[in-house]
Amino acid sequence: MNRFLLRERYEPKDLFDTVKEIINIVGGILSVDDTVLEKLYSDPKNAELIGYFWSGKYHKVIKGINLITLYYSDIHGNSVPINYRIYDKKEGKTKNDYFQEMLTEVIDWGVKPRIITGDSWYSGVENLKFLRNQKLGFLFGIEKNRTVSNEPGKYCQVSSLSIPDEGLRTHLREFGFIKLFRKDFKKEDSRHYILYLPDEDALNQITRSTFVTIHDTHWGIESFHRAIKQVCGICRFLVRDSQAIKTHIFCSLQAFVRLEKMRSENIISNF
Repeated sequence: MNRFLLRERYEPKDLFDTVKEIINIVGGILSVDDTVLEKLYSDPKNAELIGYFWSGKYHKVIKGINLITLYYSDIHGNSVPINYRIYDKKEGKTKNDYFQEMLTEVIDWGVKPRIITGDSWYSGVENLKFLRNQKLGFLFGIEKNRTVSNEPGKYCQVSSLSIPDEGLRTHLREFGFIKLFRKDFKKEDSRHYILYLPDEDALNQITRSTFVTIHDTHWGIESFHRAIKQVCGICRFLVRDSQAIKTHIFCSLQAFVRLEKMRSENIISNF
């Protein structure tokens, strides 16, 4: 097994070549998110890819590997990872750099998503303008202190606004017109989301139902993160070499794809 892990040189394109046979690459929802593969008892000095990253699960910085994924849900309900990056500090890139790089790749591979989704980490103005230049719509979470304007020159924080269920068309500072939504939760603070479409008329016609559908589809990437950790053993490697770790992660993602294919064929009910 160690010889296999050290020998192989799999790339993200190899994963896409596998999944493109089981999904419709036109008209789906493309989600971006990252997760920390916990290695709490490992020494970062002995493995280059292990570092300190913020974990939403632990609500603090922990030791592990940061995996950034583009997760695609097609119009038939099949959902798989189609591109990924393992954060490597030697490359000098940010998670936003990886996101733009991966998105450019999948578009070159022929993927034509209906809309891009992500959490507030990826909602910086640079990313939003990048997507607009690609003529892509998006739904992103934003922090409550982001500012919008309903009147020229008068900006206020989104947390201070009264937002109707059907959303509020407003102007996002440094970007342009978007539709703003708020979603309430029982055990945590409300969250805010911005939705943009290249066609302004289509943007104005977006309803609460459409927003909820897109939001709930994006949540599938969280289920993916749980599955690769609990079912596909992505954190359970006992090697230190960077190439061996990369091969193990690739194989775990392939295992998830196999499970999703079995689910889509009704061989299993869920993973």
